[in-house]
Amino acid sequence: MYKVELQLENESGLHARPASMFVKEANKFSSEINIIKEGNKYNAKSIMSILSMGAKCGDKIIIEAEGYDEKESIQSLKGLIISSFGE
Repeated sequence: MYKVELQLENESGLHARPASMFVKEANKFSSEINIIKEGNKYNAKSIMSILSMGAKCGDKIIIEAEGYDEKESIQSLKGLIISSFGE
């Protein structure tokens, strides 16, 4: 298992467009990928799961992945967050 803790810096957090971008990127990988926020685990490959998380700017999240391409998936998703989803 591979994981990283990040803080959301983009204005809208993981809502609508950023959530869609995140899920689309997560689905490119075979690993099981989850986001942990405040002790709750959410499926990173499900738009409904991500939206139900209610992650906003300033929130800290942990992205964890387990599987064949776990490191690659974490690095890719981390890049999306660091880039503030192009906002």
